[in-house]
Amino acid sequence: MVSNGAKIDILSWDGTLSSSDFRFAALAFAEKWNRFNLTALPQWSWIPCPKHHWIAAHEGEGYLSLEDVLLHRSGEEDQGKVCHTGKEEPSCSGPDDAIDNAVLVQSSGYEEHRYDFHIVYSSSYKVPVLYFRGCCSDGQPLVLNDIEKDLPLNSAKVLMESKWTFITQQEHPYLNRPWYTLHPCGTSEWMKLLLVTDTDKDVVLSFQKYVGSWLSVVGLVVGLTIPFQFFHHIYDNQNYQ
Repeated sequence: MVSNGAKIDILSWDGTLSSSDFRFAALAFAEKWNRFNLTALPQWSWIPCPKHHWIAAHEGEGYLSLEDVLLHRSGEEDQGKVCHTGKEEPSCSGPDDAIDNAVLVQSSGYEEHRYDFHIVYSSSYKVPVLYFRGCCSDGQPLVLNDIEKDLPLNSAKVLMESKWTFITQQEHPYLNRPWYTLHPCGTSEWMKLLLVTDTDKDVVLSFQKYVGSWLSVVGLVVGLTIPFQFFHHIYDNQNYQ
């Protein structure tokens, strides 16, 4: 496990983070994301939630929040094509994706679903966990069957094969309301594989890259794509400091 904001020794690292390093990594990710947001996506915000009254808000626990993400659902052939919006006009994101205007410009036949995404630290698994919820345009919450129709086709297929081990519904650890979540089992193992790119014993990796790398994989499951430009500007060693 990483501790005290140290860099990762990839040979001895087990793929997990301490709660304090998660906070630093989350704040670093949000700051870089919001600074280099090239596609008018909503901004990630750190929500401080101290569990004890004697802990100051800036020292307490918390989570990352991305609110009001708009998904257009227009039929099976369009699943996996995700539009994101904040206060501005909606725009579709994706690394060098070709946009089919015939899909986006429709006078009828589609339903708007808005999603909130939270990245919360799991003290049990010592990794980030993605919590999310969706609602219809009239504010009614989405059930799992509705959410399945918004997922990329590959994710929907996995859901059909292993429904409640893939996405589960449980109480949000800070909001105390039921949210959907991607189960974190195995996260530490694939994060270690994802970030270990060199076997040199002297190679170290900044723990601040953890959240962005993790979200680049987990986000794909729910159609939350990180633009290629983000990695181009942030994840080379010279720019991510």
